[in-house]
This record gives sequence, C-alpha cells and structure tokens, in this order.
Amino acid sequence: MAGEDFAGQAMRLAGRAGVMFGWAPDAFWNATPAELGALARALGGAEAAPVDAGMIAKLKEQFPDG
Repeated sequence: MAGEDFAGQAMRLAGRAGVMFGWAPDAFWNATPAELGALARALGGAEAAPVDAGMIAKLKEQFPDG
C-alpha cells in the first residue's frame, strides 16, 4: 500500500501467499518474484481478449447514448 514501508508490504504479501498458496514463511522468502507472479497470474485466470471494433459496435447498439 502507498506509504507502507518495505517490511509492512513484505509481511502483508507473505500472509497472502500463505493463505492463497499454502506457503509457509520460508517458502515465501525463498521464492523469486517471477515464481510468485506466475502463481498470482494463474489464480487470475485467462486474460481477456482486447475489445475489437465489432464488439464496440455491438455494445453501442445495446447501450445507445441517446
């Protein structure tokens, strides 16, 4: 969080990793940022495809601005 020092942010993130991934503190501290990021992305599911012109036209039809 903004204004939070490194130790506070690390403790919060370690707690979340414990809850979300079942990690003990040593697993968190031995993990790389890439490993933590990969798990977080996996929980987020598939990324949404970008909206194309056809989708925008369809949305404009469904929700006209009047």
